[in-house]
Amino acid sequence: MEAKAVSVGSSLLVPPVKEVAKESMNSIPSRYVRPFEDEECLLVSDTNMLVHEVPVIDMHSLLCTKSMDSELAKLHFACKEWGFFQLVNHGVSSQLVERIKMEIQEFFNLPIEEKKKFWQYQGEVEGFGQAFVVSI
Repeated sequence: MEAKAVSVGSSLLVPPVKEVAKESMNSIPSRYVRPFEDEECLLVSDTNMLVHEVPVIDMHSLLCTKSMDSELAKLHFACKEWGFFQLVNHGVSSQLVERIKMEIQEFFNLPIEEKKKFWQYQGEVEGFGQAFVVSI
């Protein structure tokens, strides 16, 4: 059976929020506003703070026969409803994670002209820049 490419969507290039924030504006552009009623939150009663619960997926549980099915169900839910998740017990050292965070921060601190060398082009799903993904 021959493999064929399938489009999973496209992207619409918009200015990075950091650059938009430098401009003098009277209001926030509508594409950056999410109505409060759309948010799914938990109210933490003792502090009156709204808290989002990011799904947590356990890599060890995904590889363990006993817990695989339930962890796969959690993974499916996280991908479908959130589009992302936190992965724990993945085996990546905390030192490497911290080094990667540092290097990412260094990249985002670069001037926009330098970051544009890695720009995401319209229709692409990889690269630097603020893109809204359009699902098909």
